[in-house]
Amino acid sequence: MATVLGMVTGIGGGMVRDVLLAEIPIVLRADLYAVAALAAAAIVVIGHVLQLPIGPVVAAALTTCFLLRVMAITRGWRLPVAKAARRPDPGSQEE
Repeated sequence: MATVLGMVTGIGGGMVRDVLLAEIPIVLRADLYAVAALAAAAIVVIGHVLQLPIGPVVAAALTTCFLLRVMAITRGWRLPVAKAARRPDPGSQEE
């Protein structure tokens, strides 16, 4: 649960920024935005469970999130997008 809350918190600021700029939020596109935030949140949660020092854990989480985003942008990595269901044309005779 803490990992999901960390991911939501991580993407919330970006969504507010995009809405205020009247743009489609990045998280709603096919970018690796939420996945990078989820990975960083998971690192923080694992560090907490293992009772590791917070400084290196946060540094590792930030570095992981940043590198995932940079690699996704530079290499064009995208998440799969669901295809819309094809609806039959009301004027056709197909059933």
